[in-house]
Amino acid sequence: MEINRASSSEENQLILGTGIGPLRFGASRDEVRALIGEPEEIEASDDDDEFEHQEWIYHEDEYLVSLYFDREDDFRLSCIETDNPHMRLFGEPIAGRSLADIQALMLANSQPAPEVETMDGGEVRLSYEQSMIDLYFEADELQFINFGVFINDDLEVQWPK
Repeated sequence: MEINRASSSEENQLILGTGIGPLRFGASRDEVRALIGEPEEIEASDDDDEFEHQEWIYHEDEYLVSLYFDREDDFRLSCIETDNPHMRLFGEPIAGRSLADIQALMLANSQPAPEVETMDGGEVRLSYEQSMIDLYFEADELQFINFGVFINDDLEVQWPK
């Protein structure tokens, strides 16, 4: 199976704190490899990085998917970043939607007020810290998302069951 190549709703459904499609946070590198195959690239953190990690990069036809594995979590899948044009959140397609549309979707699904930051290059980051998701916009269109496993108030990872 190739990661999220299918355009079915289930394959491309982001589930906050859990994963995307069949890919679940907490999976080992071997489990990910068995599920979706070898990545095209593997990048390791620099020696001076505070958190040692690996980034597995999959180049799909029209988008990228990066999977992050942190040493402190025994190199289990802890974060996914993608610009998949078929991605869905709360059952709705989200790629290319405006900042206001995404904020309304998040509010309708009981997500607390976000932090909004304009980056140096003019892109906007919409962050929902409690839900561990950042959404990035250029020209008021959602370009990509980065989301991860939930962490509780005691900074303990909450692996999905």
